Amino acid sequence: MEIILKEDIIGLGYKNDIVNVKSGYGRNYLIPQGKGVIASPMAKKILAENLKQQAHKLAAIKADAEKKGEALKDVALTIAAKVSTTGQLYGSVGANQVAEELKKLGKEVDRKIITMKDAKTIGDFVALVHFHKEVVVEIPVKVVAENAAELKAAAEEEAAIKAAAEAKAAAAAEEEVEEAPAEEAAAEEEAATEA
Repeated sequence: MEIILKEDIIGLGYKNDIVNVKSGYGRNYLIPQGKGVIASPMAKKILAENLKQQAHKLAAIKADAEKKGEALKDVALTIAAKVSTTGQLYGSVGANQVAEELKKLGKEVDRKIITMKDAKTIGDFVALVHFHKEVVVEIPVKVVAENAAELKAAAEEEAAIKAAAEAKAAAAAEEEVEEAPAEEAAAEEEAATEA
């Protein structure tokens, strides 16, 4: 089913694009929500005429999007999140957290135009901001441990416990080695007294 989109839908298309969708998605979601119309021949003619008339407006919109994109070009985000001792996040870092961090920097960006694979571990990720179909800005996002000091202390404590357990096991092994010759000597004495 061909649909003419009335607004940008990330992952599907942008306003005034003609896209093919499954008929159920078009009839049950896009058309009732007002996000698209059926792409009949008449609707396609009307779209072409509207695009001709709006060419200068579209150029202005693209210029505005490029200006916003330039403002975010050199931005790099660092997001602190709670982390388990294995390096896994409690929850995840996604588009909402990226939008909040940008807001703290004074850059107002709608979370709906940000796409990012949810970060579930510590590391470096990339968030994409879709200002326009031709203007997409990549923002590097570094996820760090909020509770790094606690994690370090827990790791040191775990290492100390492990070292103590290893020392205890080594001491027990030494005692066994020392006891074994003493037992052999006692067995030899017994054999000599019996003979």
